[in-house]
Amino acid sequence: MLPVHLEPMLSWHEFIETAVAPPSIKHASSRRPESHWNGATWEEALQLAVDGWPIALEEADVTVEELRAGAGLGHVVTELEPAWDVTGSEVDIAAYLSGVPECMVDAVPRQVSRRGKVVTFLIPAAYSHVIDHDVIINRGLALATLCTAIIDAGHSVEIWSGWATTLPTSGALLRTRAVARVIAAGEPFDVGRLIFAVAHPAMLRRLWFGVWDRQPQKVAAAMDAENYGQVGECHAGDLPPDITEPYVFPYLTHEDRQWDDLDSALTWSRRMFGELGLIQH
Repeated sequence: MLPVHLEPMLSWHEFIETAVAPPSIKHASSRRPESHWNGATWEEALQLAVDGWPIALEEADVTVEELRAGAGLGHVVTELEPAWDVTGSEVDIAAYLSGVPECMVDAVPRQVSRRGKVVTFLIPAAYSHVIDHDVIINRGLALATLCTAIIDAGHSVEIWSGWATTLPTSGALLRTRAVARVIAAGEPFDVGRLIFAVAHPAMLRRLWFGVWDRQPQKVAAAMDAENYGQVGECHAGDLPPDITEPYVFPYLTHEDRQWDDLDSALTWSRRMFGELGLIQH
């Protein structure tokens, strides 16, 4: 049985160090000279991993703030909170029977910020080889935009990049898995790193491939022979056991239409984050 379950990479630095280690096989896919499908050369991918990818926003001719505004997001939300007084629209029966003068209740709108919650996301990094760059970028920009809005609202965000594929070997289908922490809760937020990790094709097609190319020769050769396996779902259990209740995104498929343009990507992401109760939508 191949050792296809890697130990979690607990920091972005550890992920990069793993990816850049010398491959155990010749002609490793991560180092191939052609760069159109990969989105960058090997050297360019490493530079982006270190410096981040703010150019994605420049190419889209928008800023994070403009994306957030386009998604209908703000820094605070308005909620209705009960307020007790001698007048109001409803009677608080318990207060009235107790003889409390302020027994009438009104719903008063207040602007509030939901602070203090740590939100953990596991974003699958693997997807089909036929996925176009524009789709990858739209999805990544939308997710990065929503994550910055959550941080602005006072949450701590922890973001993991995940790998899950199935690999046929010795007559059996083996599930391969690995996770790498991109952003740790409480650390200075690096939006350029986040955008590269979730929106740039080279995150998968250079660095994640590099992680597998440097595994023991038997593992790396099996991965290379099977084009790194068939993409599958990441699971919450792929993360370290001390992480509870993460939100696991579905992996990107060629049938997904919500990522075809940036507006629809933002709309889908806003609805999903709203259903999680992280933003108002």
